[in-house]
Formats: sequence, structure tokens, C-alpha cells
Amino acid sequence: MDDTILFNVKTPLGFSVHVTREYWDFITTIKHPVMKSGEERVIKVLSDPDEIRQSKSDKNVYLFYRKEQEKRWQCAVAKDETDSGFLITAYPTDKIKEGEMIWKK
Repeated sequence: MDDTILFNVKTPLGFSVHVTREYWDFITTIKHPVMKSGEERVIKVLSDPDEIRQSKSDKNVYLFYRKEQEKRWQCAVAKDETDSGFLITAYPTDKIKEGEMIWKK
């Protein structure tokens, strides 16, 4: 089990988001293989998003969006646990999900 932190990024909401190498491998092999080698894109969307929405189902989960091209966004989903958070998943999308917008560039 590789619990080495792959990256830890400060968000505009004031909490940091980390992901372990093992969990990143799970995201990029099982959940969203399209994110393989996408670490820099995720770091960018977490540190410099265009907007952040709060999940409708969990008030401690936030969806970070950054536009990459016309009608294409990078999304990173993270959970805040008292000023420290972790990455749940990340994926490219053509639609911003519902949820209350809580931050916009």
C-alpha cells in the first residue's frame, strides 16, 4: 500500500486537498482512466478554479471547475474535513453540475 502523498494543494476556500499515490492510481485506472497523467490539470483546477460549487448531497463536498476549452471543463471533487481535505475524484466534463455556487473567479 503506497500512502505517499502525491500532491497537496491549497484551495481558494482556505483548505488543502491531498491525494495519495495509491488513490490517484485507483482514480486513473478504475474510475476515470482519461485522467491518466492528469495530475497537473487537477492541481490547477484545485488551486485556480473558475468556480466552485457545493454538493447538494454533502455540504462538506465541493466541485471545482476550470474551463479548458469551449464547453469542456475539468472537474475535481474534494471533501473538506476541518481545514484539511482529500480528493474524491477528477474528470473532464461538458456540463457543470447543479449545486450552490459558493466561489467564482
